[in-house]
Amino acid sequence: MCLAVPGKIKEVYEKDNVRMGKVDFGGVVKETCLAYVPRAAVGDWIVAHVGFAINVLNEEEAGEVHQLAHAAGQTHTH
Repeated sequence: MCLAVPGKIKEVYEKDNVRMGKVDFGGVVKETCLAYVPRAAVGDWIVAHVGFAINVLNEEEAGEVHQLAHAAGQTHTH
């Protein structure tokens, strides 16, 4: 089973010629590759899989995913 997790971009930068970002996943900030979402910016919500952002979400979609994951016991809230 594959799991993609929503997170909010806190910082965007380039590392070794690759577009990267610091993304907040419910209180855990991880470095995430943003190469597949070139228009994503600070403040945007993305969905990531194994360290790669694969899609941009609006805030409502991100909230729905968080609620579903919480209901399934997959995440915790802060």
